[in-house]
Amino acid sequence: MFSHVFVGANDMQASKTFYDAVLGTLGLGPGVMDPKGRCFYKNNSGLFGLTKPINGEPACHGNGGTLGFAAESTAAVDAWHAAGVANGGISCEDPPGVRESPAGKLYLAYLRDPSGNKICALHRLG
Repeated sequence: MFSHVFVGANDMQASKTFYDAVLGTLGLGPGVMDPKGRCFYKNNSGLFGLTKPINGEPACHGNGGTLGFAAESTAAVDAWHAAGVANGGISCEDPPGVRESPAGKLYLAYLRDPSGNKICALHRLG
C-alpha cells in the first residue's frame, strides 16, 4: 500500500543508531545516508526514511500516530524491543506480548524513538 514512510529526527546520528539496531533485528541492513543528510532503509516492500524537517522547525511526533514494522516471529519482536531500549528508545504501552484484536491474535511491542515517534513491531499469530 505504501511506497515510503518518513519520520522526522532532531539528532540524525542518535536516530540512525536507534533504527540500525531495531531494524537490524528485522533483517534490514544499516541505514544509508544521502548527501542531504537523510537516512534510508530499503527492502522489497518499501522504503523507510529519517529526515530533519525541511521547514527548519524541530521534529516532533504525531500525536495518535504509530508506525508498525512486520516481524517474522515473537522472538524477533522481543529482540526489536530490547535493541530499541538499549539504543535510546523508550518502552511505551504495555510490555511486549499477545493482544486480541478484530484483526486476530497479535504479538506486539511499542517504543518511542529518540525523537518521540511511536513505533511498533508486530507478528501475527495464526
